[in-house]
Amino acid sequence: MLLLSLSAWRLAPAQPPILPLISASFVNLHASRSGALPARFRRQRVLIIGCGDVGLRVAKQLPSRVRVLALTSSPERRADLRGRGITPLQGNLDRSADLARLAALGTRVVHLAPPPQEVRPAGTLDPRTRALTRALALRAGPQALVYGSTSGVYGDCGGARIDETRPLAAHTPRAQRRVDAERQVRLYGRQAGVTVHILRIPGIYAPDREGGTPRARLLKGVPVLRSQDDVYTNHVHADDLARACIAALWRGRPQRVTHASDHTELKMGDYFDWAADFYGLPRPPRIAREGAQQHLPAMALSFMSESRRLDNRRLTQELRVRLRFPTVIEGLGGSSEQASPSNS
Repeated sequence: MLLLSLSAWRLAPAQPPILPLISASFVNLHASRSGALPARFRRQRVLIIGCGDVGLRVAKQLPSRVRVLALTSSPERRADLRGRGITPLQGNLDRSADLARLAALGTRVVHLAPPPQEVRPAGTLDPRTRALTRALALRAGPQALVYGSTSGVYGDCGGARIDETRPLAAHTPRAQRRVDAERQVRLYGRQAGVTVHILRIPGIYAPDREGGTPRARLLKGVPVLRSQDDVYTNHVHADDLARACIAALWRGRPQRVTHASDHTELKMGDYFDWAADFYGLPRPPRIAREGAQQHLPAMALSFMSESRRLDNRRLTQELRVRLRFPTVIEGLGGSSEQASPSNS
């Protein structure tokens, strides 16, 4: 079977039955926006843009009654996607001509694709999100669109606990491109009458995710900041993030932002100290901020320059997500007694 193009696609067989995360009443199988389409098109169809690790977890957790489609620019992924019950759609966010026929394919859309690493000449814009929203606007929009942004849009908050009303102060081009993407999806939502919900996501981890644990960094002996210079970091398990995406698709309020973060409240150095003890490895060396540039790459330094604690009450109260892994301690397989830095 050939990889389906956007000009001539067919729905793949439904996914194998899985334990539904959302109730049947939530997945309202109406087709008010579909017109007189064939019956197979009137079922709820979730279109995943950026179907990497988290996107695959979203697809796995959706009820089998929901059709799942995923945009992919890689023909090599077709067998894997089909094997997971996902219909692959050939296309590339960096080629806007590929996207025109995305319009109206999904009744709900999860946009997890990151901006390009380097954008010239306008380095603070996200051309991928702009291309996607323009394509979706060509026909009647989906019922809902969820965009996975980053908590980096806040910049440094000096360790303060912040909610979603905190003014944005992104100071890296990477985070500024995310700010632009948020503005684009919100504008699209207002103009098209689509419920757009933004999830601001911190560090994603999971033992079964590539690079999803601190073990590799600990083995390299990468230093962390001394206590007086250290920063708060925030975390979310990849499975809980997938559940947040699904909840936002059906429960998310329009033009609303939610922190997709767990309850962990640890400084970075304390987190790596706990992880070292958990893995039975040496704790990382502590260094002063003044000398960090000599020991750490620019990317690591950028994360060590921002400190904040995310309030996640909207996640648990509005989206009603019950975290399977409330902190990194549970998520990495430890016990709650080990969560306190004083015990590590």
